[in-house]
Amino acid sequence: MNTSLNRDVVLCEVGPRDGLQNTKTFMPTEQKKAWIAAEVACGVHEIEICSFVPAKLIPQFVDAAEIVAFANSIPELVSTVLVPNLRGFENAVAAGARRVAVPLSASEAHSQSNVRKSREAALADFAAMVDANRAKPEHERATIVGAVATAFGCTIQGLVTEADVIFMTEGILNAGADEVIVADTVGYASPAQIKAIFTKVIRTIGPDVPLAAHFHDTRGLGIANALAAYDVGVRHFDATLGGLGGCPYAPGASGNVVMEDLAFAFEAMGVRTGIDLDALIALRRTVFNDMAGLETYGHLGLAGLPKGFEATTAA
Repeated sequence: MNTSLNRDVVLCEVGPRDGLQNTKTFMPTEQKKAWIAAEVACGVHEIEICSFVPAKLIPQFVDAAEIVAFANSIPELVSTVLVPNLRGFENAVAAGARRVAVPLSASEAHSQSNVRKSREAALADFAAMVDANRAKPEHERATIVGAVATAFGCTIQGLVTEADVIFMTEGILNAGADEVIVADTVGYASPAQIKAIFTKVIRTIGPDVPLAAHFHDTRGLGIANALAAYDVGVRHFDATLGGLGGCPYAPGASGNVVMEDLAFAFEAMGVRTGIDLDALIALRRTVFNDMAGLETYGHLGLAGLPKGFEATTAA
């Protein structure tokens, strides 16, 4: 399936996973399914749908297997699940997951907090997932994505160096990752930092390994950072409807880049996203009904499109 025919960039919705993992109110399974289906109808054809973690840690994903089965029933959807370890990977693949993302922190302190392992042990665990995947019959294998988390700073450790990021990137590649994501997990990055690190990452992975960027808007630079990454060649970005999200093991890490704002920024630049902005705004205004205490962010959903605006995709 090629979902890039009518777009210059791919925007992946990560709200059903990253957006919901911190919420205190459980989103009913049928409401999650409706959200996923509705966003696909808006033209968002990549969605991170859930995480395979113990329900006692993050109860929001107790229905992960059912959500995977539903996502697999949508032909035009590329769905991704997040797993923290080998056991989570095996559970995800057994449930039918076709694309699996594994976070591996560039920050030693965050690695210990998030998965209770050193960076080296986390890489060894990742390699074991790749080996387990390769041992399966070809039609049962998942695409494995290595995600370099806290690549631009850490609320626990503070400074994360470029050498730390390249160390984890090379480790992920050597283990056999199919794709790579580089993430500003806690929203520390600046556009200059984004350009410097992504330039080095692109040089490290080469032209044949797909690369994506995952930014948080914790300090208001999420879209600026996305545009800086675009300037150096990144064409695949994570975002969340309404700017939901954050890492439960990284204090202060709240708010992903707002999907509708980022889509508008690209369309206003003449960069095709394939997304129906009017439909996306309408979805944002209804999808979170009955979710008590849920905070959403962003501007386009409040202000609407400029009068006379015509998206590049529509044109």
